[in-house]
Amino acid sequence: MSAFETHRDELEKYEFMMGPARGRLAVTMDVVTDAMALVGQHGVYCQSQRWPGKPVMDIQLIMRSLEEAKELIRSVMDELKKEKDNGRTG
Repeated sequence: MSAFETHRDELEKYEFMMGPARGRLAVTMDVVTDAMALVGQHGVYCQSQRWPGKPVMDIQLIMRSLEEAKELIRSVMDELKKEKDNGRTG
């Protein structure tokens, strides 16, 4: 099943509210956030022996990558909003 099928309802809602590009990015942000929560839960059980209280290195790397992905998605959403706002006022 494709992402468009899996997240059809959310896509329809956000695309209606924000437009196709920003709506899809909003759903993507939600999917990445959900993945972060799952990885974070896994990190609770997979603790580093070298650094007690921290998740194992692969989970730390996955979390960092997901955080960076969210940062990039957010920057694109902000840029699209600026372009849209400038189009209205310009």
